[in-house]
Amino acid sequence: MTKALLIIDVQAGILPAKGAERPAVRQRFDEVRCRIFGLVGEARQQGTPIIFVQHAGEPGHRLETGTPGWEICDDLGRTSDDTVVRKTACDSFYETDLQTVLSDQGIEHLVVAGLMTQYCVDTTCRRAVSLGYDVTLVADAHTTADTEMFTVEQIVDHHNALLDGFDAGKAVIRVRPTSAVELR
Repeated sequence: MTKALLIIDVQAGILPAKGAERPAVRQRFDEVRCRIFGLVGEARQQGTPIIFVQHAGEPGHRLETGTPGWEICDDLGRTSDDTVVRKTACDSFYETDLQTVLSDQGIEHLVVAGLMTQYCVDTTCRRAVSLGYDVTLVADAHTTADTEMFTVEQIVDHHNALLDGFDAGKAVIRVRPTSAVELR
């Protein structure tokens, strides 16, 4: 089964401006980026394809195309050999060439990390399974911001529990910590 590492929306402007959230939100973002950097290094060693998904926001959006906030974080180990798929919706497959990229490389299994947990990560994982891809969601390599009702910790824990075992036909989502992820 051929795998790819799919990194969703780890962009400079993805979270509210520094100081606009609890320090734990920014700390978790830093920790997630560090784990993703490790996953990218492991994927390179294993020869696993790496795909970055980049949200292309409309004018005025915090991820407006071409602005500093739109840029993929530069501490992830991305190189010019990595594929970048641009999207305009939470679903990384919606009106993008992601499925073609995966098909062309014979990918059957996605290892998913990134932001924002309850939006783009959740939606992309569910859509991938409905399209027949197995998914490993890296439990400690995705994050979000606090909402009015829930903390980032509550949101991530909820989605890790909710998505583990989610299936469609033979395809399934498994949630695993970085230490248990296999990229080969």
